[in-house]
Amino acid sequence: MAKTKKLFILDTNVLLHDYLCIYNFENNDVVIPIVALEELDKFKRGHDNLNYQAREFTRQLNNISDDSFDLKGIPLGKGLGRLFIETGKPFSSTLNESFPERTPDHKILAIAEHLKEKNPRRPVILVTKDINLRVKAKSLQIMAQDYTTDKIQDLDAIYRPVTSKSGLSSELINSLYSAHEGLPAETFSFDRPPVPNEYFILKNGQSSALAYFNSQSRLIERVMKKNCYGIDPRNAEQTFALDALTRDNIQLVAMTGKAGTGKTLLALAGALSQRSEFKQIFLARPVVPLSNKDIGFLPGDIQEKISPYMQPLFDNLSVIKNRFPTDSKEFRKIEQMLTDEKLVITPLTYIRGRSLSNIFFIVDEAQNLTPHEIKTIITRAGEGSKLVFCGDIEQIDTPYLDSGSNGLAYMTEKMRGQELFAHVHLVKGERSYLAELASRLL
Repeated sequence: MAKTKKLFILDTNVLLHDYLCIYNFENNDVVIPIVALEELDKFKRGHDNLNYQAREFTRQLNNISDDSFDLKGIPLGKGLGRLFIETGKPFSSTLNESFPERTPDHKILAIAEHLKEKNPRRPVILVTKDINLRVKAKSLQIMAQDYTTDKIQDLDAIYRPVTSKSGLSSELINSLYSAHEGLPAETFSFDRPPVPNEYFILKNGQSSALAYFNSQSRLIERVMKKNCYGIDPRNAEQTFALDALTRDNIQLVAMTGKAGTGKTLLALAGALSQRSEFKQIFLARPVVPLSNKDIGFLPGDIQEKISPYMQPLFDNLSVIKNRFPTDSKEFRKIEQMLTDEKLVITPLTYIRGRSLSNIFFIVDEAQNLTPHEIKTIITRAGEGSKLVFCGDIEQIDTPYLDSGSNGLAYMTEKMRGQELFAHVHLVKGERSYLAELASRLL
């Protein structure tokens, strides 16, 4: 018996999240509320990701709607459903009593309620990234769900990229210490085959070793602690991070972890330690305005506007500079790199159009980027570049992303197992005991 087709109603934020979303509902039908198209018009101009998504979705509509939208809808392609544009509908008495304001969200609810009554034998589902709107819909007995196409499936893997192996013999760990090139991975009898660039903490009762899987040689290699531009790792995960940052074969690094674990500081130290191998070092972060206010609302010139957002990056640079006397060559070198723009600290928006060839590119607060934004950055990487994305997937400042749908988590899941990618999750705060205690308890 043929399966009943569902009817998915897409909220504006879904269209702005993924301009190809209409093709991701299999053979089910898709409805775009007319109010969503009206809202899209507000986002067409500008250089941010939302503006790009709005323009691209409009182009998609133009490509598939040569004539007009009739009652039968427009076919989306082979194996897919049909696309409908639904005009505004009257508010029912329940809607009027519950939501008297005629906001775009409430107009979408009116359309969803109308379609549910019109299609009693079909599942009618509102798809929105707005949690509050999903709750409102469910209060009206309308099915609602998040857009999950680019949501990662295994969130636990983000928190546990490092494998611990206990119960090894002292002889085996001593052999790893003495081995010049490493030991075959089979020697350690892991529960599963190691993935490229995976890190390990190998233990027995008396001793332990930090290790790395080299997928080219198929060997487990010992990881040594190293000092990078005055910064020494304080724990195993920081040691792994500096190792990944300084390995030539790794071109893409994800560093996740809560605030205070040293993500940005380690990335910057790793970059400075290899400054002669790259044309420039870029340290950037997305500007996420507070209280939904664009930086244009802030007083002052452009530098004064962006300064509050960039200050944490300069603070990390100051930590490294202060490791050295002001008259040392290391201190002077950082000052000279800033002057010559060999070291550039900037909002992420301002690197648009710049070449990313032979660049050590660090993106801070990457959890505030969408999967599309992460993809855009990576696909612009030229020869000889290294990209590092840092962030805390539990600390997201944009309204329609969460720990499973943000670009950093998405990239980490999709890239796992690739020979040019490494992921390290930092678990221990190193700012102070007070900061670590607050992070755990508050």
